[in-house]
Amino acid sequence: MRAVCRFVAIGILGVTAFAGEAPQLPLAVSDNSTLTTTAKPSTSLPNIILITLDTTRADRMGFLGSKRGLTPNLDILARDSAVFTRAYSQAPLTPTSHSTILTGTYPQYHQVLMFPIPLATDMPYLPAILKEHGYSTAAFVGSIAVDPSWGVPGFERGFDTYDAGFVWDGYTPKTRYQTVERRGGEVVQRALAWLEKQKEGPFFLWVHLFDPHEPYDPPMPYKTRFAKEPYDGEIAYVDSAMGEFFRGLKASGRYDDTIIALTADHGESLGAHGEKEHGIFLYDETIHVPLLIKLPHHASAAEQIEDRVELADIVPTLLTSLDLAVPGKVQGQSLLGFLAKDTAEGIASAKAWQDRGAYSQADYGHLAFAWSAEQSLRTGKYLFIQAPRRELYEDSADAKAQNNLAAKSPAVADTLSANIRAFEEKTTNKGTTPKARLDESRIRKLAILGYVANRSDSPYAAPGEQGADPKDKIQIANTVLRINNFLQNFPPNSRCEKAIPEIKKALITSPNISLLHFFLGGCYLDKEDYASAAPELRAAVKLDPGFTHAEMNLGRALIQIGDEAGAQAALEHVAKTEPALIDAHIYLIVFYTKQNRTQDVIKECQAVLHYMPGNFGANLNLGRALLKNGQPQDAISPLQKAIAGEPNKPAPHLTLAEAYERTGRFEDAKSEQAEAERLGSIANGPTNSPPEINDTKQQ
Repeated sequence: MRAVCRFVAIGILGVTAFAGEAPQLPLAVSDNSTLTTTAKPSTSLPNIILITLDTTRADRMGFLGSKRGLTPNLDILARDSAVFTRAYSQAPLTPTSHSTILTGTYPQYHQVLMFPIPLATDMPYLPAILKEHGYSTAAFVGSIAVDPSWGVPGFERGFDTYDAGFVWDGYTPKTRYQTVERRGGEVVQRALAWLEKQKEGPFFLWVHLFDPHEPYDPPMPYKTRFAKEPYDGEIAYVDSAMGEFFRGLKASGRYDDTIIALTADHGESLGAHGEKEHGIFLYDETIHVPLLIKLPHHASAAEQIEDRVELADIVPTLLTSLDLAVPGKVQGQSLLGFLAKDTAEGIASAKAWQDRGAYSQADYGHLAFAWSAEQSLRTGKYLFIQAPRRELYEDSADAKAQNNLAAKSPAVADTLSANIRAFEEKTTNKGTTPKARLDESRIRKLAILGYVANRSDSPYAAPGEQGADPKDKIQIANTVLRINNFLQNFPPNSRCEKAIPEIKKALITSPNISLLHFFLGGCYLDKEDYASAAPELRAAVKLDPGFTHAEMNLGRALIQIGDEAGAQAALEHVAKTEPALIDAHIYLIVFYTKQNRTQDVIKECQAVLHYMPGNFGANLNLGRALLKNGQPQDAISPLQKAIAGEPNKPAPHLTLAEAYERTGRFEDAKSEQAEAERLGSIANGPTNSPPEINDTKQQ
């Protein structure tokens, strides 16, 4: 295999000056548009396996120096691989980092900054590229976080098989491993079963294991063995699952001639700098990740590469290893030169990469809490973090980032801040920023994963310009996270009884946190105490006018306490502000139906169906409203769609029978009437029965 020789320095080249000096830092971004190598015939292309371990810290890996003994199987892979000791994620959040891993672009370019912002179809995408070159493609994932139907729409592009499809029949802690997550062992078994069926041609396989993500709940015997350190138990369990996978791969005879890239999307803080989990900060605990690249037939085995590299480099590395052209939009740079050190090309390429910078950004604090976003740059001997109170650390001498030099070395900090701004200017996508489409089902799933709903305003914050410094607010984030996890992981019939005192206690010290009022109002809604829910939800909206889900729930509460004017104003504002928020339209259907506002019911049903054409409730209520409005012919089609979605419910059959009768189709009317009676006729007439709007299943 021949390494492509063109390497262009990317990122911000190193700072070599001492603290207090102002280094001059050239800034260069990779130009992949000139990579025009032709593809090899498909028969000569090696298999490729990408493995991403969610929430996995670099310092738990034996091959990176850990003495904990957690990763014997990964250590074996490392002996066959090039080991990148200083690899850095571009974001401490699963959808954002995986988008970078699979596109080779920075977060500010692909713009998947949160769940479930869709990945744009014009992004370079590794599985789609490989599919075009004759690869069979498959993904086996361990969480809804990367399920295209929920976590990241668009991730399915280019895959022949995308094994997600988590069944959502109502979450309880006991059903976690059926509804939102799969154990690593099950993911591996599914992947190995697929491999057994691949007889000819090259394949690309992505395997994603989610286990180290909170809640830390390793299976036996790891649960007992690591009772005091359950996160380590999850790492050890993932390693065992990887051992099973590698043994299966070797038994198939494919291990030696397969390229394997193994990394983590991000790490976990575990209390460092006050952060319990991840998403807010950009220190090494969440940004330094393992990266192994195994080439066929032990090429570059056990090589240790200490230059800084980025997860954005994986796509161009894999493509250049195949002599395939790297799309011009790819912003990472191939690492192949490090893996061919004995050649003139490799020597020249490695020199171009010495002291290379690594960029990362964290947007979750801004999106969820309206704090400032953060950006970081690791270059030379420094880690620089752009925030309202900026931070500068000597990376090697102060690995835990405890001695902030920014005030003592303002010239260095100024230069690195300017370099971040220049780098972002060169790498930011100037197109329209996509927005997440979050209905109540998605909000619920997001909460189960430990995240809170994003705000509706701009999804990208300029460096240090918006909101409070996250360093001053991290304990609030931990409190919100703790209460959120409490609400998700206790039985529905008791969680609010236990959560309400906790929320009230938190509000004493943090009365201006809208999420706490939102949680409390939600608990009162669950208890059907609408009079208590309304003021809490009103407080949430007052504190955060962009908090559309709080305003939507306020509308729900106001409907129940008879404040029709307030409910109408809240729900209509939400529907106008967030037209893709399906639940706002659904509650307006309820509201308008009660007020006999037939034309408005029709409009809101059509709004739901614009985004979810197979929605049962919207089709049924549209048919009813059209029938009531004297449009029986127009009512037939949505009623037929409602029946197609829920054939065993009598209501649409009964309503359709009336539509047929009023259009002169008497035999069809009799047939539908008989079917409704067979299924169990309803007592009231079809136009007087309550609106059925709760089923939001996409057909």
